[in-house]
Amino acid sequence: MRFKMAPNSLFAILLRSPWWISIGIAVLFFAVSHALLSPELRLFGAAGGLPFLGIGIVACWRQWRAPSPRRIEQVTLSLAAMSWPDFARVLEEGFRRQGFAVERVQGAADMRLQRRGQDTLVSARRWKAARHGEEALQSLQQQARSQDAVASAYVALGELTPQALRFAQEHRVQVLQAPELAQLLRGVSLPSP
Repeated sequence: MRFKMAPNSLFAILLRSPWWISIGIAVLFFAVSHALLSPELRLFGAAGGLPFLGIGIVACWRQWRAPSPRRIEQVTLSLAAMSWPDFARVLEEGFRRQGFAVERVQGAADMRLQRRGQDTLVSARRWKAARHGEEALQSLQQQARSQDAVASAYVALGELTPQALRFAQEHRVQVLQAPELAQLLRGVSLPSP
């Protein structure tokens, strides 16, 4: 069983915030505990800041590894200039570097990713479209259900309609847009735009 943090919980919000906010809260716990509690209780009071310290370290690690806005723009321009065969090859290489076995498939999905006996279907052929609607995500989700895939992912450089975003959230379709693609393709050789 896999636990998932509620998206609007305090810790989820702190994970999306700058790392120094969580570290600051942990330091604040320590300072208040030291200032207001008796010496024998200070350690227990300061321990309340440990979860915030942990979240701060995780957030720092994630933010340090995140691609810069310049890198995201470069990747976006490179991917937008590619043909489907070139884009598919680059995408496959990125997934393989993440530890997935990649297989091309037909239908709404273009690729099947497999890792640890679990399948993820990926729809990427319309990556260049300026706007993506709900229908493409519905087709992908139907194929994922019919093939017993545990997850599905939709690749899009353009924007998704509000209905498509809502559908993706409700059905847990992972949307890979420019920032996620820049992260996925870290270390993959891309042609210059």
